[in-house]
Amino acid sequence: MPWVIIGKGSNLLVADDGYPGAVITLGREFARFVVADDGCTLTVGAGAMLARLVNEALSRGLSGLEFAVGIPGTVGGAISMNAGSRTEWIGSLVADVVTYKPGEGIRHYGQDELVWSYRSCSLPRDEIVLEVTLRLKPAAKDDIRARMERSLARRRRTQPVGVPSCGSVFRNPPDRAVGALIEECGLKGFSVGGAEVSSVHANFIVNTGTASAADVVAVIRHIHDRVKETHGIELQPEVKFLGF
Repeated sequence: MPWVIIGKGSNLLVADDGYPGAVITLGREFARFVVADDGCTLTVGAGAMLARLVNEALSRGLSGLEFAVGIPGTVGGAISMNAGSRTEWIGSLVADVVTYKPGEGIRHYGQDELVWSYRSCSLPRDEIVLEVTLRLKPAAKDDIRARMERSLARRRRTQPVGVPSCGSVFRNPPDRAVGALIEECGLKGFSVGGAEVSSVHANFIVNTGTASAADVVAVIRHIHDRVKETHGIELQPEVKFLGF
């Protein structure tokens, strides 16, 4: 039987007909935190919520994850997609990753064995992330909190936070902001059915209440074609598709 593992589905678009296989999520046993004796090295299960990891770091006075405040999903999902902002991402903090390869067993990857790039990493796609160890730096809690508040305020100001969507749709092309490219095509507010290009950030397709997955795909295809026609740029999806 085909299978897929997901975190909380925050950057995932599932077909209206569903997925013809087993969908696996990691349970609470994969959400544990362990702090090393140095007080700065944090090992966390892949099933833990990224928001909890960010808050755990703040409570312990550990800096490095401020950019991740407000990013939904699990730690495992964040690792597999190298989640972050345009200038900071979680892969830069990783010291070690533990995975499970079905049929073969547990594998360990050190920092120098992995390649991190924009919204991707070199971990094999057929392995399940179980645990990650991060190296953070001590800092004053007030400074960490202030950086988190600035990051969260920027996210709330520039993204449709609180409105249903499948997350950021396309990756930024080299040296270009994909939201600006889409907006320059006049596509803010463009809609198919209940799926609409956000008026806050054009790289988000929001559900106005009745959107189907087919509606979202139709909008994605229209954006792709218009940007290619207008700018000559072939946009690459950041959102993951399941069941299509």
